[in-house]
Formats: sequence, C-alpha cells, structure tokens
Amino acid sequence: MGTEDSSKMTPAQLVRTEAAALEALAVRLEGAMAAAFEQAVELVVRCGEGRGRVVVTGMGKSGIIAQKIAATLSSTGSAALFLHPAEAVHGDLGVLMPGDVVVALSASGETEEILRLLATLKRKGDALISFCCKLDSTLALASDVVLDVSVEREACGLSERGLAPTASTTAMLALGDALAIAVSLRKGFRAEDFADLHPGGKLGKKLALVRDLMHAGEAIPAVSAATPMKDVIYEMSRKRLGLTTVQENGRLLGVISDGDLRRLLERELDGALGKTAGEAMNPHPRTIAASELAARALAELEERKITSLVVVDAQGHVEGVLHLHDLWGMELI
Repeated sequence: MGTEDSSKMTPAQLVRTEAAALEALAVRLEGAMAAAFEQAVELVVRCGEGRGRVVVTGMGKSGIIAQKIAATLSSTGSAALFLHPAEAVHGDLGVLMPGDVVVALSASGETEEILRLLATLKRKGDALISFCCKLDSTLALASDVVLDVSVEREACGLSERGLAPTASTTAMLALGDALAIAVSLRKGFRAEDFADLHPGGKLGKKLALVRDLMHAGEAIPAVSAATPMKDVIYEMSRKRLGLTTVQENGRLLGVISDGDLRRLLERELDGALGKTAGEAMNPHPRTIAASELAARALAELEERKITSLVVVDAQGHVEGVLHLHDLWGMELI
C-alpha cells in the first residue's frame, strides 16, 4: 500500500490505511511499547491516588483528539481536563497543580505551542507523557514516557506526503482510549461508578440505580409480625405495591404478596383472616441492595417471575420496595 498514489485510493482503501495503522499500534502495545504503556498507566493511577489530574493538551487536529481523550478519562473515573497549549502560555498554565500528569499529543513532536510549555512543566515537576510519531523529536526526548503513534502513511488524498493528519490522529484516539480504560480497570472502576457519572439521557436510564427508583419512607408497605390479616390487607391495598413487608425494628422478617394471600385463601378460606402477618408471611423473600443497577433488578424480577423486590441494607434493614412498574419505560433492555 505504501507505493500507491493516495490521490487515487478508494474510500475503502483509505479506511484500510487507518485500520492498518491501528493494527500496527496494537502490535507495538503487545511488544516494544508494552513497558512504556504500563509506565504511563502507573503514572495516571498514581496521580489519581494523590488527587492529581490528567491534563491533556494538543494543537489543531491533535487538540481535538486530546479533548476527546480528556472526556473519556473523566467518564471512566480519572479526573481530567483539556488544556489548549496556545492559551496555556497566556495564563492558562495556572490550572496545573502539583501532582498532575500532562499528556501531550503531537505527531511531529515539534509543535511550537507545546514546546513552549516544556520549561514550565519541568520546573513544576509534573510528569509528562507524550503521544508522538517521531521518537527522536524534542517533545519525545523531554517526556517521562513517550508512546509511539507513528504510521506508515496518512489516509490522505492530498499528496504522498500525507498533508492532513488522519491515520496518526486515529492512532492517537485509540491509544488514548486504551490508556483511559486500562487505568479504569486498574482502579477497579465499576458499572455503578460509571452510572454515577452519567445520570442523564438514555445512558443514564440504562445505568439507573435501584435507590433512584424504589419506593421509600412512608411509601413502603409495612406491618409487624403480630398484625392481624385484615390490617395486612388494608396496608397492601393502601400502598398499592402488591405486597407488604413484615418488619421488626426496621429489619425485614418476611413479605406477604398478593400471590401469598391468594394461596392462603385457597388453602384455608375460613381460617385465613384469623392469622397474623408472622404466620402468613414468606420468611425468605427476594431482596436487593439500593446500590445495584436497576437493570440487574429487572433481570432478577424476570428470572423469578415476581413483581417486587424489597431493598435492604447489609444488616437487613428495609430501605425501600422496587416494583416492576417502576422499571417500565426505562429502556433497560
């Protein structure tokens, strides 16, 4: 592919040029660049442990990629921000704090606006990670860790020299994603943590937590073990959740559902109303934690073919009730 006239390449061939750049990047990550990448991950993890941030910078197309990398880091649990290098030398360098890690993107490694930051970065002692195509460049040589994003050619039809950065910025983007995800995995970042950072829109709905949807406080149907069945039925009807919890000092003893009540009446119609809640309850109801994803609650409800889950804490205290109706329309599938 290296000898083809890029001006005559088809769209599919241009895409394959970028795909080839990514495959070459993957090979380096498994081989020659593995140690450097691991060092970069360690720097970012350590900076987060010390309440430092990841400051990502780049000019032009690399700057756009840098903004996306900063956003990905932020959404996967690493405090990150984008610093425009041209604005940085006019006052924005003040955002840098002790313990920050700077990730600088420059294909050539000679971007003037970034090189002007080096003296300040070295003086402040911030760790510097660079994404460069040229490992002998000024930026690469000044970095604590340099990650190689070199490409055989750009997917650019303007000339054989590849005037427009295309494959190289794709490699930068993929490498930034790899760094962000590797750091999040090292930190033990969970789906629940991701949910906390994405409360809005369709994604927020998919990642809603049980605590966000459950009925709590006065809305929880509750009786004691000694409550007569006529009062149990009244509580179930009043709260309209198809069940009532049976509690003692806030701790869950059991549950009486519409189904439990129907089966009780079928077994002993005459004596059913003479029983207490403790005698009629199911002492082993299905429960869930408030911190679980609502999607997991839905899977539990569907698997067990039930309509409600009692939400309890680690000590078994009732925190709420989640009903199947609360999950309808949440686009959890």
